[in-house]
Amino acid sequence: MLEKTNINQLIPMTMMKRSTLLLIVALLIGLSGLHAQNATPKNMFEVGVHGGHFFLSGDIAYQPGYGAGLHVRKSLDYVFSLRGDAFYGLASGTEGAPETNNYREFETTYMAGTVYGVISANSLRFNQSVRKLNLYAMIGLGASYFKADRAANVNSRQLTEGSYELAPHLAGGVGVAFRVSPRINIGVEHQIFTAFGSQADLLDGYNMQGNERSLFRDIGQFSNLVININIGNASKYSEPLYWVNPLENVMKDLSELKESQSMAIEDSDGDGVIDAIDQEPNTIPDVPVDTKGRTLDSDRDGVPDYKDREPYFPPRPGERVDDEGVVVNPVSPQGGGVSEDRVREIIAEELQNYQLRDDQSGGASGGGGAGAPMAEWFLPMIHFGTDSHAIKYSDYGTLASIARMMKGNPSLRLVVTGFADASAPESYNDELSYKRAKSVVDHLVNNHGVGRGRLVLQWKGEAELLVPNASSYMNRRTEFRVAQPGDVEMDPPSGGSNSEDGY
Repeated sequence: MLEKTNINQLIPMTMMKRSTLLLIVALLIGLSGLHAQNATPKNMFEVGVHGGHFFLSGDIAYQPGYGAGLHVRKSLDYVFSLRGDAFYGLASGTEGAPETNNYREFETTYMAGTVYGVISANSLRFNQSVRKLNLYAMIGLGASYFKADRAANVNSRQLTEGSYELAPHLAGGVGVAFRVSPRINIGVEHQIFTAFGSQADLLDGYNMQGNERSLFRDIGQFSNLVININIGNASKYSEPLYWVNPLENVMKDLSELKESQSMAIEDSDGDGVIDAIDQEPNTIPDVPVDTKGRTLDSDRDGVPDYKDREPYFPPRPGERVDDEGVVVNPVSPQGGGVSEDRVREIIAEELQNYQLRDDQSGGASGGGGAGAPMAEWFLPMIHFGTDSHAIKYSDYGTLASIARMMKGNPSLRLVVTGFADASAPESYNDELSYKRAKSVVDHLVNNHGVGRGRLVLQWKGEAELLVPNASSYMNRRTEFRVAQPGDVEMDPPSGGSNSEDGY
């Protein structure tokens, strides 16, 4: 490189300070405009670092130069964004041979601040939630601050140092970026700077081509590689919106709405209460629950109804129940003594025991005898749904009362007789009446511990209808009566089931 002659002493320091201040103010205004943007949804800032080849297209053939830059970018929406750039570069060029009269040479120091408007061309594609590739174009305004050192005259091989000049410029560029991660992307760009004013054709120090003034101003060009980093809290801010599908949030909301609607009517445990209001979403199958999906405990003794042998008899204060809901430490009512209800129970139990003893002492006489009054006791009926032998929960209390009465009369035997209405073939009704009686017998044995030998199972099908209407609810029943010496258990109907599963 040729030796330079310093003529900076000829440039007033005040002019240099003023030009530098104007350049800084222009850059700060651009950056403050970026920071003021409030995009929705909130997204990160992008900070980029550039490096590459800088050269001047002007009156002199250029030689390879270099440049470096820094930018800050912020999305306005999914397509448009603003970007503030700062740039520094060195460019040079020569023309002709030093031995000739037409030799020319320059070396330019160039600084620029620019505010760009950027358009992302691929933001209108909706096939991916996050883009892998981003194509963009940009145009902006800024200021150039430069000085061109050049050969003093055609016969000189020395460069004369020029003075710094400030000029407005129009800038543009195109680029492509590749997403490496949610935080980092890399790209390739090309930018151009076109200055205006009286100094627009003096970026290379010359405004003459041969002996004539050049027709075009000098243009700065910067081909570079850029590394971009997204700055912001990932839990609060999304990636810059030019990487994001504009419909991503809409599709996400629709998906969540569809999922919530599906969940709103789902009943995971099949207890008849939807999950949205089910307070026990994992109830055991076929267990009775309340309207909020909670396992029923009718007597509130801590043992759910499906395990409770006495589900409708709450313990008195101070009483405890075992794992089957049976009181293990019966106590008198609070305050001592015996309640009137308990007195009535004791009297009823003694009368029943007396009748049993009287029946046993007179049984040898045959027929009714003293046993006749016991046989005529009134005992309740259990009714069933159409074509069903399942015991209703509303009848659990009735069966518990019968079991308690039998426990109070250890010698008592009952005949359990099943019936059906006349709305089906006779053979089917025989089988159904047998199943109804067997369901009741199994319930008393399994839930209340009544000995199986104290229950005599009989069935009568559609015989002995209580109501002439063949399909009446009253005809679908099981009856109880005190067993007589001659009562025996009936075999299942021919062709019927004799399994031990309760049916």
